[in-house]
Amino acid sequence: MVCWPAMSPVSPVWSRRPSVWACWGLLLVLLLSWKSWAVYHLQQCRWLVVLNKFEKVGSLPSKDRFLEQEPTDTVAEVFEKLVDSPVDPREKYMGFPYYLKVNYSCMGKDDEELSRKGHLMGMRPVVLISYKYPVNFYHWKIENLQIQMEAAPLRSSGFCIAEIVCALNWYVPMPIKNGSVVMSVDIRSNGLGPYIHLTRFYMNMNGFLKRDESGKLLFTMGYETFILKTAHFKRSKSRPLWYTINHSPVFILGGIEDEKTILLSDTSFQDYSLVELSIDSCWVGSYYCPMLEFSATIHDAISTESTLFIRQNQLVYYFTGSWVRVLASECIKRLCPVFIHGNGSEYILALTTGKHEGYIHIGTITDGLVSFRMVPEKWSICDKFIGTNCSINWATYITDEKILLLLVQVLSWDSALVYNLVSFNLETQNLEVLYVLPLFIPEAQGLDFLVLDGTEPYTTTSMVPKGLFFNTFNNMLYIWGNFILQSYNRIHFIYLADFPKESTIKYMVNSYQGDMAFVTEKDEIWYFLEGGYDVYQIIPSKGWSIYFNLQKMHQSSLFAEQEFLVSVFYEDGQLYQLIYLLESGNERLVKRVLPVAQLLLYNQNNPVTLQKHGSYRMPFFTNFCPFKVMRLRDLPKKQHFARQELYHAPPPLVSESLGFHNNKTLAVYQGLVYYLLWLHSNYDKPYADPVHDPTWRWWEQKTQYKDYYFYLSSNWLAAEGVYIDMSSYQKLYNISNDYGLPETVFLDKGNAFSFTIFLSSDDDTFKLNSNPVTGYQVEKKLAVAVAVADPDCLKASVKQEVLLNRKAVLYRITIKDRKVCYDQGLSGHNLKKTSMMVKVLGSSGKCFQTSYSGTSMQGHLMVPVLIGCPPGKRLAFDVTYTILHSRELNKHYFDCGRTNPEMPCFLFRDLFQPFFLIQDMVTGDSGSFLGSYLLKVVGGGHTIDTIRDYTEEEIYHYNSPLDKTNSLIWKTKVERTTLDKKFYIMSYQSPGIEWLCLENSPCHDITPQNIFAPEFFLKLLVSNRGVDTSTYCDYQLIFVLHMHGLPLSGKRSLFIVIVSISLLVGLVVFYILFLLLWPHIVRAWISLRWKINNIMASESYYTYATSNPAFSFQSHSGSEQSYKEGSKEETIVKKEVVA
Repeated sequence: MVCWPAMSPVSPVWSRRPSVWACWGLLLVLLLSWKSWAVYHLQQCRWLVVLNKFEKVGSLPSKDRFLEQEPTDTVAEVFEKLVDSPVDPREKYMGFPYYLKVNYSCMGKDDEELSRKGHLMGMRPVVLISYKYPVNFYHWKIENLQIQMEAAPLRSSGFCIAEIVCALNWYVPMPIKNGSVVMSVDIRSNGLGPYIHLTRFYMNMNGFLKRDESGKLLFTMGYETFILKTAHFKRSKSRPLWYTINHSPVFILGGIEDEKTILLSDTSFQDYSLVELSIDSCWVGSYYCPMLEFSATIHDAISTESTLFIRQNQLVYYFTGSWVRVLASECIKRLCPVFIHGNGSEYILALTTGKHEGYIHIGTITDGLVSFRMVPEKWSICDKFIGTNCSINWATYITDEKILLLLVQVLSWDSALVYNLVSFNLETQNLEVLYVLPLFIPEAQGLDFLVLDGTEPYTTTSMVPKGLFFNTFNNMLYIWGNFILQSYNRIHFIYLADFPKESTIKYMVNSYQGDMAFVTEKDEIWYFLEGGYDVYQIIPSKGWSIYFNLQKMHQSSLFAEQEFLVSVFYEDGQLYQLIYLLESGNERLVKRVLPVAQLLLYNQNNPVTLQKHGSYRMPFFTNFCPFKVMRLRDLPKKQHFARQELYHAPPPLVSESLGFHNNKTLAVYQGLVYYLLWLHSNYDKPYADPVHDPTWRWWEQKTQYKDYYFYLSSNWLAAEGVYIDMSSYQKLYNISNDYGLPETVFLDKGNAFSFTIFLSSDDDTFKLNSNPVTGYQVEKKLAVAVAVADPDCLKASVKQEVLLNRKAVLYRITIKDRKVCYDQGLSGHNLKKTSMMVKVLGSSGKCFQTSYSGTSMQGHLMVPVLIGCPPGKRLAFDVTYTILHSRELNKHYFDCGRTNPEMPCFLFRDLFQPFFLIQDMVTGDSGSFLGSYLLKVVGGGHTIDTIRDYTEEEIYHYNSPLDKTNSLIWKTKVERTTLDKKFYIMSYQSPGIEWLCLENSPCHDITPQNIFAPEFFLKLLVSNRGVDTSTYCDYQLIFVLHMHGLPLSGKRSLFIVIVSISLLVGLVVFYILFLLLWPHIVRAWISLRWKINNIMASESYYTYATSNPAFSFQSHSGSEQSYKEGSKEETIVKKEVVA
């Protein structure tokens, strides 16, 4: 490229060098304009996702609600036809009720043409479904499960000119996981075709729908109203959105004046329904509960994982399957939400007035079961204060500490309203006044903040608090009203002076990632970054005016000249507005992002200065940010520290020429995804597999035929035209494309994570100071502060490295657990909530980074940290190594006569030394358990079906070395026991177990049921609680041990010996007697036979002699001769017998 003109002018004014600069300047303008065009067009395309039922796949455009929850038997017929494929026809393959239909849209483009173009370019939407674990960890396993799938293209049914121009969509199964009702769907491109940045949708389970006889969807709580009136929002101000963070599948909003109607959404307000509630709406005022006016308005609305709560007038209702009125005898003036669940339950607070003023009703919700408890139990909060007109205006509950924080108003004797911050402990019933608020707002005198110590001056404006908010992750307490107070310890408070006393906060929202927003009575929106002191007004503001006008110029459908704010809430760290747009003929409710960083950037007033540069002056804009570039390096593995289990399940390959799937291949995809998740759920078993992977058993017998299956597919011979790549259905343990810090970090005992912050500065902010003593020193303008919410629990260390040649500083930050803030618990149970915050000093609200995905703030990081036993860790019986060691220890190993590969047998007389594995379901690690543990026999039976659990007393007698009842089942030579000497403390180095089965034990004297040796099934409990200090995890493993070759008791053995000897002696005696008596028996038999023959012969002789006398003489002679011969024969036989 030529960057100067072909001919130079004669005039010396036009020299070549300025022409070069002009050319480069023009090129820079073109590049910047191209970048702006590219960024603009990147943001014009967006993903579209709807839910379709299994039967409607490929049909005309339709949309379904997430109602069905059970797997469907719709794919078995297809799998039966998959001969010569890796699937096992003996297994049961099921499907899911729904598919996700995925497509994308670009402004000004035809959607069908875009879909075809994207498919022909090889684009495949990649779908990542994340399941939020349920609240009740006593009932459900805590795990952060994800499954990554690739959407399959499918032509829509209907007429089209040619296959290649048919309308198409991408489909992917929508799997359901037991217990999870909140599911996020992240969609991104596979890198081919047009670029569309990642978008998140929420597909939550709506348990408040049903179908009538005709199949039409109806709400169980009321009646859906399809007409959204302007009056619903024109008269009503904005109202807060209250729900259990990360666990509420349905959001509800009340506040519609004179209407018992709520806004309801199960997609985080991507769409919504207007529902008129079927409640009685009646109230009669009384002396104890005076009612000034009646209204049908739903004043308070709170949603939890399984239950909806509303307050209408002074009545409180909750809904799980029908509306139930609770606290019927109480006069409820306010419902207060509890945003964070704890101890396996959710909570709600009801404040009373009238006869029970000064009491709080705490509602506990566990799996849809609601119970209320009134506290204090024996006295009122107001009894502890001197004055009149006592009232509790607000309450918040700290679930981890079981402490209520109350805002109590009392009218003193001098007629002044005094507000008190009160702490009430539910376990000890102890009440403590933490802080008495000043009567008037302090005079800050131009300061950003003011520490309240009682000596500061005050204005004449009364301090009117409206509510409390406590962030359990960073221990920050806020009192808000026509002011904002914050405290780190609930005792000392800081007044934030940027918020004007002329405004009054109506409600506030928190992202739990370091951001907060306040909404005033006039629907102004203020922003606050936790850890700082600056409060920024973002609506209305100069930045909002600029941003609003730019969106109108772009003809955005999310903005209108007349708007009404409905609510403000955070979602995944991003601030959103719910806005009702009023345009002629197009009135609608929309959800839109509120770009706080972009608004603050537009709000900045960057002064321009002219600085001399050679012989001319150049304009310079002042940059308020202390650094030029901020990057994160050496990041911890996001998947491992966030404890995310990820499966990969692509669609099966099809032999269709254009790569289109059909309903049968999609059914195969459904069945494969179902079976993959079924293997995951069934992998949590006591006996460890030889290979630590849930998918190992799936293809265990089929891997050797992999090349054969590929051959069939390559030659178009595969059944149903489907090829299943076995290696692609797997669990991913090390994701390489991690970026950024984890959203949440889980730390076990003594664990740590670290990362590096790279900061580079401009020339004017990075200087060296010469010191004759210490030499050159870097000015501390790039300072980084690291704060942990609980210093007693976490230790933070920072190492600084100065890179002079790059004008940069590296900060190596390490956060480590101090091993003192948690006892022991089950995996994922009752974790200690805390956080880590990093802040570049002087960067709050001044440092921004702009990219194609928008503008974001820099210089501030907050990461929630959960201390305890992380999810995804388990203890398993290493039966493979136990058998190998038993063969080496006992010089042999004998299995049962009837072998069971899932439960091998162990011989009674052999020493039994068990080994266990710690299996990490997230990282894929599986190593020997090297800690200490207790082993107890807690159940047993003659067969696997007759096993019963033993009582505590029986467990003591069967396992304790102190037992004196002759009931021990086993013993060991281990000398280490618990402090009370009741049980042995074992380890992997312990000597083997010797089985006893003493007289009073259940395995004593087992009678054989067949020709095999006696057998018994022992139910063993292995636990490291209280005896292992190497981890926070309370590993508990219960498994069944099959034992054979049990000996008989002494009495039964003696009885068997006596019976056996008796039988043997009897047989010998019988044999001797037989030998002695046998000759006599033979002679007797011969004599008897001779006599019988003689009798028969004599009878025949007389008969013949009578009939023939002549022949009688001859017969007589013959008989005498035969008699003599017979006598000789008898004599010879007798001699032989005697011999």
